[in-house]
Amino acid sequence: MKPTVRVVTIGGGSGQYALLSGLKHIEGIRISAVVSMMDSGGSTGRLRDELGTLPPGDILKCILALSPHQEMARVILQKRFRRDRRLKGHNAGNMLLTMLSRYTGSFPTGVQALAEILDARGKVLPVTIDRATLVAELSDGSRIFGESAIDTPRGHQRETIRDVFLVPHHSHSVTVFPPVLKAIDRAGIIILGPGDLFTSTIPNLIVPGMRDCLRRIEAPIYLVVNIMTKFGETNYFQASDFVETLEGFIDRPVDGAIINTRRPDERLLDLYRQQKSDFVTVGRPPERCRLIMEDLLETSGDVIRHHPAKLARVIEGIMRSSEDGRDGSGHRRGDPVGRGP
Repeated sequence: MKPTVRVVTIGGGSGQYALLSGLKHIEGIRISAVVSMMDSGGSTGRLRDELGTLPPGDILKCILALSPHQEMARVILQKRFRRDRRLKGHNAGNMLLTMLSRYTGSFPTGVQALAEILDARGKVLPVTIDRATLVAELSDGSRIFGESAIDTPRGHQRETIRDVFLVPHHSHSVTVFPPVLKAIDRAGIIILGPGDLFTSTIPNLIVPGMRDCLRRIEAPIYLVVNIMTKFGETNYFQASDFVETLEGFIDRPVDGAIINTRRPDERLLDLYRQQKSDFVTVGRPPERCRLIMEDLLETSGDVIRHHPAKLARVIEGIMRSSEDGRDGSGHRRGDPVGRGP
């Protein structure tokens, strides 16, 4: 019997949803999903502001992704209230997670309770249980406060993001949730992304304690590179830019980058260009980083995203190949970069 591989994913938003939706079907792994707690928009933001709770939205998505009842639960728990004035705009899942947390007196306990209800195949861990606001500093020195404001630029132009940091609400500092450090210390592989770079992935990495933990572990770190750029965050980024930006925040090399090679059709790309979003190309190969290049594309509903099953197959290949000294593309370590079809 093969030993269990402990996989830790770090991210948030729809990218983590796609990743976890695929990973849960791999046998012989134990998943811990570390999730950003900086969401400040929509129902999540209202609950945070009105009730003083931690934002439940990204946590809910991860629990749904890991549930074997995913499709049925998503229909019910993501249904939005319309009639009651106070409830209008909230979805059922956010309200349920908030009420479980308030009743138990602990947000992590509420998360565990909802995961138990939905038979989630893995742990979902908030990166911190301290309330904080994400702040972006732009290249002109100006600052934007709040994940929602950073995520949705106003106007047709915006200076590039130079740095992001956290401002605590009611304490002098923000600290990482201790079970997160334990999960990372015991991990066999760490997966960053996919997701909005500065508002979903990096907010996890700037929580004090995360960088030191990631620097000292021996487990390899793989980045799932986004398929499309995001206006106001990653304008004109190539795969190497994603890698180098994340390396700057964790202060260690990324061992491998998982990159989609299949280009969406021009009709769909034209729709994304209207939002100033472009297809991410490889560009110059990142230094010291192994590239694993495959068709990972999913475009149903005219939305460009990672296909959960395709992404899971690549990650399963990485885990299997680690036993014989090969990378996820089938090449031995030190071989030239592997390319998919």
